[in-house]
Amino acid sequence: MYIARTSAVRSYIRVPRVSNISYLRYHSTSPDGESSTQANQTISNKQLLYTTDPLSPGSIFFLPHGTRIFNKLVQFMKNQQTKYGFQEVITPLIYKSKLWETSGHWQNYQDDMFKVIGNDASKEETISEEDDGLHDYGLKPMNCPGHCLIYSKFDRSYNELPIRYSDFSSLHRNEASGSLTGLTRVRRFHQDDGHIFCELNQIDQEIKNTINLIKDTYKVFDMEEGDIEFYLSTRPEDKYLGDLETWNNAELQLKTVLDSVVGEGKWNIREGDGAFYGPKIDVLLTDAFKKKHQVGTIQLDFQLPSRFELSYVSKDGSRDNQPILIHRAVFGSLERFFAILLDHYQGKWPFWINPRQAIIIPINDNHISAAEALQKKLSGDILNTDSDTMSPITGYNFYVDVDSRKETTGARIKEAIQKGYSYIIMIGDKDIENGTVAIRHRDNRKVSNLSADEVYKMFIESEKAYK
Repeated sequence: MYIARTSAVRSYIRVPRVSNISYLRYHSTSPDGESSTQANQTISNKQLLYTTDPLSPGSIFFLPHGTRIFNKLVQFMKNQQTKYGFQEVITPLIYKSKLWETSGHWQNYQDDMFKVIGNDASKEETISEEDDGLHDYGLKPMNCPGHCLIYSKFDRSYNELPIRYSDFSSLHRNEASGSLTGLTRVRRFHQDDGHIFCELNQIDQEIKNTINLIKDTYKVFDMEEGDIEFYLSTRPEDKYLGDLETWNNAELQLKTVLDSVVGEGKWNIREGDGAFYGPKIDVLLTDAFKKKHQVGTIQLDFQLPSRFELSYVSKDGSRDNQPILIHRAVFGSLERFFAILLDHYQGKWPFWINPRQAIIIPINDNHISAAEALQKKLSGDILNTDSDTMSPITGYNFYVDVDSRKETTGARIKEAIQKGYSYIIMIGDKDIENGTVAIRHRDNRKVSNLSADEVYKMFIESEKAYK
């Protein structure tokens, strides 16, 4: 094997793996939420993932490498939602207060919303002589009223149901400044938000599908079953919409599904912790610091369809049938799930989601051009096209860098491991002569000699298997 032929590569073999001792010690001595945030920030600073600024408190600036992870999470969930019959929509960020009054948010959630008002009344429509033209708007804290508006724009039939909408646009909630915490408690965030409009007899299957998707998704991220808890949150004591009979019926349906899919005795009840419009199933994950985070949620809602006067034509031709609305999210807040993954992986991302999937290290300057050619090939179809050809919209594309600095090979390899690259690829004279490269995983010292095509195929298989 080529690894034994130059002193540079021998130093490569001797480079020890970078351990997570500092992180593990931090974990074991500081198992509180603040420590988790500090550990997240430490990893982020090393890997250049995100930053914040007091000019926009509670909002995250995702840096290029953090954006790669964020986009992978979004694309992963978009693919799963397509599989389950969701159609993605894009909805406005601000609405007049009239919408929030209709939905009940203005009465029940106003303190947690941001108001928006224009400074120039001449730019607003006036409804009456007494109307000064300045209207209250609200930044949306959730997508459900907007999705109800979309549903209401067209005549609906039972043949269309269930109608499933997904939405990834940003949401804003006016959290108290003292409660803002890193990625886990923010004012601006994104959800893998979904709303299902269905008939009463379709509720059971839709909720089962969502719970199965939640369980399957967490398995992809190597979340142990013991770290996942399901809770039924019941009717609040005071601020709630609707009548007791409707609430009791909704809670009973959720209990039945939880017993069926999660198992009797394997879920808990949170009395009075439901949303103001309906009971919900909350999913909690325990992070590496033993702190619990709410992530996924399933909420059963008989109220919003009534308040928005939503209807559909049933099989018997009647037109005054009201759909049931199911709110659901799997990741929940993408920012919060990002934080959980930071704790979970300690910066050692699986290949498929890693913002630094491979680095190519040419032994000396004579090998730089070969390294750059390999980078272009492994980066995939986006870069591996002629200059006068548009890059394709689909295909397998990977994040591959070249480190051609005037540092020793051993130093460059050590830094690559510290930065969390999944694969380290070496190119020297023998590699170019044999048409192969020397490649190893960051967690395994074993080196393989593979052709560029074999490496690319391995990358594809790793991504397809979520490794």
